[in-house]
Amino acid sequence: MLGPTNGEDWLGLTSDLLVAETALAWATRPDCGAVVLFSGTVRDHAEGRPGVVELVYEAYDEQVVARLARIAAEARTRWPDLRRIVAWHRTGALAVGDISVLVVVSSPHRGDAFEAGRHIIDTLKRTVPIWKRETWAGGQDWGTDAAPIGEVAR
Repeated sequence: MLGPTNGEDWLGLTSDLLVAETALAWATRPDCGAVVLFSGTVRDHAEGRPGVVELVYEAYDEQVVARLARIAAEARTRWPDLRRIVAWHRTGALAVGDISVLVVVSSPHRGDAFEAGRHIIDTLKRTVPIWKRETWAGGQDWGTDAAPIGEVAR
């Protein structure tokens, strides 16, 4: 994964392993009493799909980092005391237990860090053009929460 996007944001899309310790260490600062990390991992089931063994993530690569930057900018407007933001997503084939997405937020205070972290992951899931294909005991298909391409928010 390339280094930070700018001085305070590290946003990225990669097929490489996501290393939570790297994101956490970079986001930790001496002026921050709170560093919140969200790690989204591949689980062994989805709604009505027991026995999930693999997810394959695809993305509209050219749009992902720009959309992540908008989400980070919005979070900084809503929570002006935020210091560092990490938002990484992985593409390609992932097995159960692999990290698919990481969000880390540092702030002087825990309330802002928790709220901003939740906002970032929820907005990422709704608006960034990344899709998953699930393979489970009964077949293979797009994730049950997949939005049609025309419905991905701007």
